[in-house]
Amino acid sequence: MLSAVFLDRDGVINENRDDHVKSWREFRFLPGAPEALARLASAGVRVFVVTNQAIINRGVLTRAAVEALNERMMREVRSRGGLIEAVACCPHRPEEGCDCRKPGAGLLIDLAQRHGIELHNAVLVGDALSDIEAGQTAGCRTILVLTGRGRRELQRAAAAGKDGFMVASDLRAATELLLLPGVDGT
Repeated sequence: MLSAVFLDRDGVINENRDDHVKSWREFRFLPGAPEALARLASAGVRVFVVTNQAIINRGVLTRAAVEALNERMMREVRSRGGLIEAVACCPHRPEEGCDCRKPGAGLLIDLAQRHGIELHNAVLVGDALSDIEAGQTAGCRTILVLTGRGRRELQRAAAAGKDGFMVASDLRAATELLLLPGVDGT
């Protein structure tokens, strides 16, 4: 039984920007993402967001500003029929060596403990190999979407011989894949 879906934010739910999403004015839902989130909610699937946001520790945005942006996203998703139960955010820069920054699994493990999620029955959907590695380390099944950095990351995975994950064109396609009989264990 599918216990939860963990989603990366930038590149999966909203457009990934090279200069980072710094305000609601810069936040743009990817086509079909709000509908996919509503579909997951209507199917009774618990949804959580796990996102690296090193812009906090780089001093680009405050933690409060990032949290406000995430809250606005959650309200907008809810107004469209979806539900994101929680957003877990890593504020660390890569060189800080924390265990919560993906590809580390700390965000997933923390959410699982706080919300009673069985990670072996969960799926992580991301647009980067670091997302996929975090999900696999935590024991989740994983889906790489081809939005955001996904196409480039799929080429990197092929060149490095990395596999063990499903591929979907976007969050809407990943949602349909997850809800197919047999894919979620039903």
